[in-house]
Amino acid sequence: TARRLLSSLGIGDNRYISYHDFNEEKRAPEIIALLDEGVRVALVSEAGTPTISDPGFDLVRLARKHGHRVFPVPGPSALVTFICASGLPTDSFTFIGFLPKREMKRREALRALTERRETLVFYESPHRIESTLIEAREIFGDREAALGREMTKLHEEFICGNLTDLIAAVGKMDRVRGEICWGVAGAVEEVLELENEELEELLLAGLSSGAKPKAVAKAVAAKYNLSAKELYAKLSELKEREG
Repeated sequence: TARRLLSSLGIGDNRYISYHDFNEEKRAPEIIALLDEGVRVALVSEAGTPTISDPGFDLVRLARKHGHRVFPVPGPSALVTFICASGLPTDSFTFIGFLPKREMKRREALRALTERRETLVFYESPHRIESTLIEAREIFGDREAALGREMTKLHEEFICGNLTDLIAAVGKMDRVRGEICWGVAGAVEEVLELENEELEELLLAGLSSGAKPKAVAKAVAAKYNLSAKELYAKLSELKEREG
C-alpha cells in the first residue's frame, strides 16, 4: 500500500525496508547505520500513524539515543478520528489499544479498568468485537459507548449509545469488516448521601474507637465525598454536646 502511494506521488525510486514486530531487533541496527551515514529515513505505516499501536517506538528511542533528530509528520490516527466523532467525553481519555486475545486475560484487563473515571478507548479486530463488547457490558455495566469502523473511508460507520446498543448493532451485521475503534465513558462517582443522624453516629463511632478527631474527619470525608474541615467542626460540636 505504501509503495503504491509513494509511486503515485513520484517518489517510488527509494529503498524499502520492512520493519515489524518480528524483525525489529534485526532491522533497527541497520536503520541506525543508515542514519549514521547521513541517509534520510522515513518511518511509514500501512494504516494510521506510526508507533500508535504499531511498531516503531523502540526505533524512535534508539534513533534519539544515537543523537539523530526525529521529525513527526501528523497524519491520520484512528484514535483521534474516533474520539472526535464519538460523542464520548474528551476532557480526559486513555488509549488502551488492543485487549488480550485470550478471554480470561481480556476479562482481567477489563476488570482492572472498572474504576477509571476517564473515557477508555480500545482497538479490536472484527471477529472478536461482539464477544469483547458483551464482556465489557458484564464488567462495566451498560455504560455510554461508541464504535467506529472504516473511518475516513467510503463505508465509514459510527454507532453511538450504550454497550447494549453496540452489541445489538454488531449482532445484526452479516459480516463485520475493517479494524474497529471503540470506547466507553468512564466510571461515574457514586454519591453517598447521609442523613444528619447517620453522620453523627459515624463520627461518634470513630471517636469511640480511639481515633483522633482529625483522622476521623478525614476518613469520613474521603468515603462520602464531604469536607474534612466541616466534619472536624461538627466533631467539635458533638464533643461539646456530649460533654
